[in-house]
Amino acid sequence: MMQTRISKLGFPVKVMARDDLKSNDARRAASNPHLKVSLTYIDAILDHLAKHDILMYRMSSDLAPYATHPDMPQFHGMVGESRSELEAIGRKAMDLGIRLSFHPSQFIVLNSPDPALVKKSIADLVSQAEMLDIMGLPPEAVLVIHVGGTYGDIPASRQRWIETWATLPEPVRRRLVLEHDDLRFSAGDVLWIHEHTGVRLIFDYQHFWCLNPERADLRQTVERILATWPEGQQPKMHFSCPRTELREQVRVDKKTKKKTTVHVAPVFTGHADFVNPFEFSTLMRTLDGLDFDIMLEAKAKDLALLRLRPDLLRYAPDVAARFGLEPSEAPELEAEEDEVLEEVEVAGGA
Repeated sequence: MMQTRISKLGFPVKVMARDDLKSNDARRAASNPHLKVSLTYIDAILDHLAKHDILMYRMSSDLAPYATHPDMPQFHGMVGESRSELEAIGRKAMDLGIRLSFHPSQFIVLNSPDPALVKKSIADLVSQAEMLDIMGLPPEAVLVIHVGGTYGDIPASRQRWIETWATLPEPVRRRLVLEHDDLRFSAGDVLWIHEHTGVRLIFDYQHFWCLNPERADLRQTVERILATWPEGQQPKMHFSCPRTELREQVRVDKKTKKKTTVHVAPVFTGHADFVNPFEFSTLMRTLDGLDFDIMLEAKAKDLALLRLRPDLLRYAPDVAARFGLEPSEAPELEAEEDEVLEEVEVAGGA
């Protein structure tokens, strides 16, 4: 698969560069939240993305609050009630060239031994697939999920996922993509599931390093995962760096009330706030010639993206080019970063 298009960079859900932009209507049920309210927020976020030439965005999985809650039928019709608003958002996103997606919550589990949980998970996926369909978005607008739990038996759990796949409504199968994770199911596991279902796959860079029992080669794994996407569809992958910073916690002894400071090491499955441009550039060079978009899963969200672009022009202009970034844009991109971030000069070394 040769790279033929400019790759897009995106971020998930929360806009951190602007504290006035909400990702969804987060009011409690007593306040009658609605998808229509969430869509007004998305409309404003699309304007923010367009202003900064950010061409990919993951919408909140809570966009339609309580839309599938089994005990709150008063909210079940909100997707249909919002048809015209959904259509307008879809048209706007496509006119702006912005790729949208959902990443349903960790409570979506298709391989659970509990039929009730599987049923509820499918209902949530149906609702989100319906929103993407009403928006009129292309096949690249996907629902990203993980395999689920291992329940003490990985082969049996993979098999249950396959069996559930066969029961999914067509709109869900058409939108669904499967991602390997950092603790339970490796890239090898999801490739095995793909072979038995045809489901498209997402490569996650950090997860690959956290869980690779097969000791698979990185580029070969990415090539196999990208090949699960049909011709003409732009695959995407997830990128994040592990947290590395030392944290200090003050703990109080319940009996003596004495305070002690504890040095807490990072857990490398955790996501860093920003993107290490050297690590990112090394990966892009390793994957030279392959075609995909990238969702940045850094904790600093759009701030991380706004910082990465001038970093690439500064440290790796060859990599910047694959994202359509030109050296002449460096002053403008640095100014964008300076509007939302402060950088304090520190002496080098330890």
